[in-house]
Amino acid sequence: MTATLAAASRRLPRGWAHLGLQFGLWIGFYFAYQAARGLADRGGDATAFANGEWIIDFQRRLGAMFELTLQRAVDSSGFLIQATSITYWLSQFAVVGLALIWVYFRAHERFFAFRNTLIGGNLIGLLFYVLVPTAPPRMFPGAGFTDTLAAHSTVNHSSTFIAFAANPYAAMPSLHALDSAIVSVVMATVVRRRWAKILWLLWAPWVWFAVMATGNHFWLDIAVGVLIAAAVAAVVYRPWRYRSRMS
Repeated sequence: MTATLAAASRRLPRGWAHLGLQFGLWIGFYFAYQAARGLADRGGDATAFANGEWIIDFQRRLGAMFELTLQRAVDSSGFLIQATSITYWLSQFAVVGLALIWVYFRAHERFFAFRNTLIGGNLIGLLFYVLVPTAPPRMFPGAGFTDTLAAHSTVNHSSTFIAFAANPYAAMPSLHALDSAIVSVVMATVVRRRWAKILWLLWAPWVWFAVMATGNHFWLDIAVGVLIAAAVAAVVYRPWRYRSRMS
């Protein structure tokens, strides 16, 4: 056992304590998420539904309620129902976690900026959840939306654990969109094979499609999530710093 631990330690870029710290940060984020959920719940259902109705009215004025078309397309295909449902549940925590672990071990010099961009974006998202709780499309059947997960998946927002752990009014911004945008760009820059780069670049658009087609986000939620990701990435990576060095 000692020899095994010693061999494993040699593979760690900065030791067990540093790896443990990274897990601690994500556990801390989970508790911050739960705190934000509690504060959002205090605002009551009325505020969340009013904000959701505002988004519906805004998108209708733009003539851009295309989420309904996406939902009808998915609901007509058993394969798409399963694919989008699995994507919705796994994209935010499982894929993000695996991407972080991969970068930590395989491209460690990129890890800290990657981690900090994710944390910064998600913290801003949590602030939105407290200040602007918003009901997701699936809670507006009168507008034509359906809850794809509730209708077709054994795991949905009414499941015991999901109902306990998830924030029901966390539509604006879409952390699925925010996280997938960051993961797509970072992973596309660290993997070497061209086909892998292409797949990672396609990951974010697929997640955006999945969360809209399952009735969990408006396109406006996604747009705001991507804008937050871009803004935080600009601060963390400071691309102008490299341009100034080259000039």
